[in-house]
Amino acid sequence: MPFIQLIEKANAFLWGGPFLYLLMGTHLFFTIRLKFPQKNIIKAIKLSVTPEQGIDGQNLSVFATLATTLAATLGTGNIIGVSTAVALGGPGAVFWCWLTGVLGMATAYGECFLGVKYRSRNPDGTYKGGPMYVWKNGLHKKSIGKIYAVLTLLTAFGVGCTTQSNSITQTAAVSFGLSPHIVGFAAAVTAGLVLIGGIKAIGNFCVRLVPVLGILYTGGCLILLWMNRDVLGTVIAVILRHALMPQAALGGVVGSSLMAAARYGIARGLFTNEAGIGTAAVAAAATDTPSPVKQAYVSMTAVFWDTVVMCLLSGLVIVSNMLKNPASVLGVNEAGLTDAAFSSFPVFGNVFLSCCLIAFAITTLIGWSYIGERAMEYLTGTGGIPLYKIIYIVMIYIGAVIPLHVVWECTDLINAMMIIPNVAALYLLQHKIRTV
Repeated sequence: MPFIQLIEKANAFLWGGPFLYLLMGTHLFFTIRLKFPQKNIIKAIKLSVTPEQGIDGQNLSVFATLATTLAATLGTGNIIGVSTAVALGGPGAVFWCWLTGVLGMATAYGECFLGVKYRSRNPDGTYKGGPMYVWKNGLHKKSIGKIYAVLTLLTAFGVGCTTQSNSITQTAAVSFGLSPHIVGFAAAVTAGLVLIGGIKAIGNFCVRLVPVLGILYTGGCLILLWMNRDVLGTVIAVILRHALMPQAALGGVVGSSLMAAARYGIARGLFTNEAGIGTAAVAAAATDTPSPVKQAYVSMTAVFWDTVVMCLLSGLVIVSNMLKNPASVLGVNEAGLTDAAFSSFPVFGNVFLSCCLIAFAITTLIGWSYIGERAMEYLTGTGGIPLYKIIYIVMIYIGAVIPLHVVWECTDLINAMMIIPNVAALYLLQHKIRTV
């Protein structure tokens, strides 16, 4: 059996059951263990935009850490991922995707709390942290931290880099007829200029671009929902019915069942917000604030915005379009439901969506570059960072011009492997996590 088929079978098994149960169980456990930190979401949002006095200015503000986290998570998963979930799991997948966000906020809180609590400080005053430092400083197992760092580095080059640059070039080629080589080179130069500036430049880039992108895409979704407002009540009822019982599918999309809706909705939600994988803790550890509680609450809002809000809006837009314009989704592939929905946008809907996809993918490139950089530093010290940046920039161009099926399958498997040490650390140090 070819190697890639073995990887595909492993992913189908792991993401079809064991890791879905592990992550959802972890989300539920920490929701109860931490006494529902989600109830403080308004407080958390206020903390994310409240300036803090007395910070050293050498690291990132809490808002910059949030923007960097969102840069790494917001992207094709919120647009294409939700489309795929609905196509494969039916409208009920929207509910299960949303539920991963609601419960996943607790896991994100826990891993970011530990990321700040057990971070290390460089001689120049900058902080570094993440699950690898939790294992090193909190559990005194540096070798397991190295395993997590290697997996993180591989994922940064895969899903964080090559797959995103490929998404950029594919979208640009289809929508605007641009050459993948030209687009790939431009993406590499753009990302390279930001990477050379270091963590402050990355933070500034994310602070400026991520909120604007989020507002634009959210605004686009709200316009479409307003246009389809006459069917919104039916949309919600259909999503709930399909989430909890077998139903016939809509608009020519494949049939769904309770298990299919749960499987694809949960899987896409987990892939999108990354709660449980531990990457958010890497950005959280770079904060100026000395308070693990404050930073954990702020970082928790990334899952809220990413999945509870934006994935839900995408799902509502897709299902409302399926109900109101069923002919528009006939023969559409798994990734095309969002595009079909935006085709009814008042002006240049598909161009607007393409621009959002490209911009989100660029921010993901930048956000993941920082996460991979911290993994490289853990493995080699600061001496390995220049080499990492060069390889990362080169991989952006390579990803733009090569087929990526194998890369996607490998990074899906690596993501699964990252969950094991991160979740293990959460359970082993659960008694250290507090919410006040």
